[in-house]
Amino acid sequence: MAVFLVQSFVKYIPIRVYRVRSLAVLSNSIGNRLLLSTQVSPEETTDEILNQIFAAAGEPSVSREEICIGYIRKLCSAGDLLAAARLTQKLHGKRIFLGPRAYDYLLEAADRKNDIEMLSQVFKDFLISCGSIRLTSYLIVARAIGKHKDPAVLLSFIREVFEMDLPRIDIVLNRFIYASAKCGHVDNALLVFDQMKSLKCKPDLVTYNTVLGILGRLGRVDDMLCVFALMKTVDDLVPDIVTYNTILHSLRKMGRLDLCLLHFKEMTERGIQPDMLTYKALVESLGRSGNIEGALKVFDEVKRKGITPSVHIYRALIFSLKKMGKMELALKFSAEMKKLLPDSVVPRDFQYKKR
Repeated sequence: MAVFLVQSFVKYIPIRVYRVRSLAVLSNSIGNRLLLSTQVSPEETTDEILNQIFAAAGEPSVSREEICIGYIRKLCSAGDLLAAARLTQKLHGKRIFLGPRAYDYLLEAADRKNDIEMLSQVFKDFLISCGSIRLTSYLIVARAIGKHKDPAVLLSFIREVFEMDLPRIDIVLNRFIYASAKCGHVDNALLVFDQMKSLKCKPDLVTYNTVLGILGRLGRVDDMLCVFALMKTVDDLVPDIVTYNTILHSLRKMGRLDLCLLHFKEMTERGIQPDMLTYKALVESLGRSGNIEGALKVFDEVKRKGITPSVHIYRALIFSLKKMGKMELALKFSAEMKKLLPDSVVPRDFQYKKR
C-alpha cells in the first residue's frame, strides 16, 4: 500500500511548462561538477546528488521525478552508469520510486555500452520498484540481449530474473517471450519457452497462445500444431477462443483448409463459441480455396445468429466473389456492407464500373 501511495503521489505531481528551465539549470550545474570532479568516489557522488535532489524538490516549478531523471541523464552522458544505477537504488531505499522513463533511460544506456550485467541489474531493480513494466521496457531488454548470439547470455539473464522469486514470474517471462519475438529474435523467445519447464515455471495459457502465434506468423505450421498437441496434454489447461483463432488464422494463411475445418469442428465440440475472428478465418479460407458455397453458408450462419458481420468478413467474401467472377453477388454484398456499416470502405481491388 505504501508503495502504491508513493507512486500515485509522484505520478500526479503537477508539472508546469516553465519547470524545464529550472531543471536544466540544476542538471547542468551538477552535471558539470560531475564531469570535472574525477577524484570524487561514486558513493560520494550519489550522496551529493541525493542531497541536491532533496534541496531542489522544494521548488514548486520542478517535480522530484523530473529532477531525478535529469541527474540520471547527466550521469549516463558522463559515462558513469554505475553511479546512475546506484542513485536509483538509494532513492528506492528512501521510499522514492521513479517511473518507467528513468529506468528505460538506464536500460538504453546499458544497451549502448553493451553492458549486459548492468542491464540485468537495472531490469531487476525495475521489477522490484515498479512491479508492472510496460512493453517498451521489455523491448529495450529483448533487443539488447538479442544482439548477443550466444544463448548463454540469454539463459544467464533468465535464471537471474527467475531467482528473484517474484510472485508472478510467469507474467515476466511471458512478456519477455512476446517482446523477443516482436524484436525479431524468435529463437530467443522459443528458447525461453523451453527453459520455463527446466526452471519449474509452468507455461500458462498466455504462454502457449503467444508461442502458437509466433510459430503461426512464421509459417511453421507443423511446429505450431506440435505445441498445440502438447498444450492439450497439460492438466488444468484448456484452449480458449484466442488459441483456436490463432490456429485457424495461421492455417488460413498457409492455405490449409482441411486442417482449418478440422480445428473449427474441434473448437465447437469443446463448446467454444466462434466470434468474428473465427468467422473471418472460415470465410476467407473457404473463399480463397474456391469453395464459395461454403463461404456463403458460413456467412449466412453468422446472420442467422443475429450477428452483424464485421467489415472484415464482408471484405473477405467480396474479395473471393470477385476472384471467382461472381460480380453481381460481389456488388450486392458491397452495397449491403455500405448500408449496414456506413463507415466501411470498399476493398481497393474492387471497383464499381458504370455500364
